[in-house]
Amino acid sequence: IFGESKEQELSKKQASLPADIQWHFIGHLQTNKVNKVVGRAALIQSVDSTRLLDKIEAAAERLGITQEILMEINIGAEESKSGVGPDDLWPLLDAAAAKTHIKVRGLMAIPPADADDTATRRFFAEMRELLAKAAARGYENARMNILSMGMSHDYAAAIAEGATIVRVGTAIYGARDYSKKK
Repeated sequence: IFGESKEQELSKKQASLPADIQWHFIGHLQTNKVNKVVGRAALIQSVDSTRLLDKIEAAAERLGITQEILMEINIGAEESKSGVGPDDLWPLLDAAAAKTHIKVRGLMAIPPADADDTATRRFFAEMRELLAKAAARGYENARMNILSMGMSHDYAAAIAEGATIVRVGTAIYGARDYSKKK
């Protein structure tokens, strides 16, 4: 499984790599990029609004597919990050459950980068509990069996708290050089 956080990079890499790669979209998805991602990414991990849900639903319906998604939770209540707060998950999940071309598979979160190991572990535990509560609601089109959390520096703690997907690109490829703008 390859993850990409920008639509332009997804398009470029998808065109040049083998067709049997499963792609996940892991970055903030702008509504104007939805049509370029729906149907190309097996899983969109960053859904955080009803407006985005509506756009994904419309694009998936046009393609005649069911798009799998994760709800992005802003677990650390950071103003600089996307995602819904834990309390705001429920109306968003209700809205997603009413869609016919969307299947919710679970939750995604990135704890604050400046959190210490103990706080990070608490955030991961809170995500595990949220997933269990969401699964207990028994939505027909929400399997709620994916918990995407943890990156190269904290994946072991994420796995210990129930992560089923971790994002370890930095450990594989090294840190990204953001000084080179293209």
